Amino acid sequence: MISNEEKQEILALLHQEVVPAIGCTEPMAVALCVAKAVEEFRNLIGKEPGYLPKKLSLHLSANILKNAMGVGIPGTGGMIGLPIAIALGAVGGKSCLGLEVLRDCTEKELSIAKEYIKEDHIDIKLEEQDPDKLYIHVTAAAEGKSAEATIKGSHTNFVEKSSEVSSTPCTEEKSYTDVLKLHKVYEFATTMPLDEIRFILEAKKLNEAAAEEGLRENYGHQLGKTMCSPLGRGIMGESIFAKVLSVTSCACDARMAGAKIPVMSNSGSGNQGICATMPVVVFARENHNTEEELIRALTLSHLTAIYIKQSLGCLSALCGCVVASTGSSVGITYLMGGNYDQICYSVKNMIANLTGMICDGAKPSCALKLTTGVSTAVMSAMLAIQNNHVTSAEGIIDDDVDRSIHNLTSIGSKGMDETDRFVLNIMTHKS
Repeated sequence: MISNEEKQEILALLHQEVVPAIGCTEPMAVALCVAKAVEEFRNLIGKEPGYLPKKLSLHLSANILKNAMGVGIPGTGGMIGLPIAIALGAVGGKSCLGLEVLRDCTEKELSIAKEYIKEDHIDIKLEEQDPDKLYIHVTAAAEGKSAEATIKGSHTNFVEKSSEVSSTPCTEEKSYTDVLKLHKVYEFATTMPLDEIRFILEAKKLNEAAAEEGLRENYGHQLGKTMCSPLGRGIMGESIFAKVLSVTSCACDARMAGAKIPVMSNSGSGNQGICATMPVVVFARENHNTEEELIRALTLSHLTAIYIKQSLGCLSALCGCVVASTGSSVGITYLMGGNYDQICYSVKNMIANLTGMICDGAKPSCALKLTTGVSTAVMSAMLAIQNNHVTSAEGIIDDDVDRSIHNLTSIGSKGMDETDRFVLNIMTHKS
């Protein structure tokens, strides 16, 4: 049994980690840090909004660079990468909006941002001193004065430089690594009063809208639209499986191409939020589950993803869809009528299959990886509900589900470090 105090801690964790975001999280976190530094700089020298520093100097961790190089930036008409995210953060970003920092940027501000890039005010360097995989430091300077802002550890966590003291206007971060175990995740999701977790339906609302946008327009590689086309339907049919894959892909297509729409993120990732939400939503609709079952399944999915991510870290060499699709497999297993043991089976099946999928940055083709993860989620749930699962005699799976999870996260956070460096080297040295 989990205590009332633990329940409140877990509820706080859900509110902390399941939040709206516009655009890919890494460039948005950079834009957020830039906006904060520029706001501090304007206050320092007494300038009005609109005044821009002559120089913006950024030091970014390798994982931030990797995840911000190839992704579309919302509201830019298809522009990709860090320079436009940085410039927009300086020109029209609002740090009080957190990961929706560019929400209110206008066409006029976009034009100013493009000119700011051309005038060579931005300098980006790889951070080589701080070991944190999520590190952003911005210095805004002009007229012999400067102001700084640093984000470290998580996407909205402002710290004093070389300090762990949070000064964020958004959320105060707290680690719950020691609080969560899978049985606690299950008990919380299945026993909490419904009104206390009903807010999770906002994830359904936002991410469904993203999927609809992805189907309406031609975003990215159009994977979702392709699966909904006569070609896709001819191959995939009209099954629940096909609908789960196509809807999830549509949302990812739109987000990765830079559609200016909010999605509900999970653990600092919009794609993880989509992946933890849409398979569960579509399955519940097609399976005619009740609203209560959907709420509890979404809570179970998101909280499982958060639990895994807590020990993996915000950024790693492991693709985040491995984490989030494990959550959705748990949620789908629950919607199938699965019990706790069967939910554990689904987790083990997922870990046995997807461990080792690399993250090579945020980009339109992330939709392909999400679809791979979600297809595995459905298959893992199908096996689990029949009490079929990968055993401890096979690979990295342990009899204890939590140890299996930590085997996965230790591979992703430590075992794949050299892979991470190798991937970034390839990405930054392509001709």
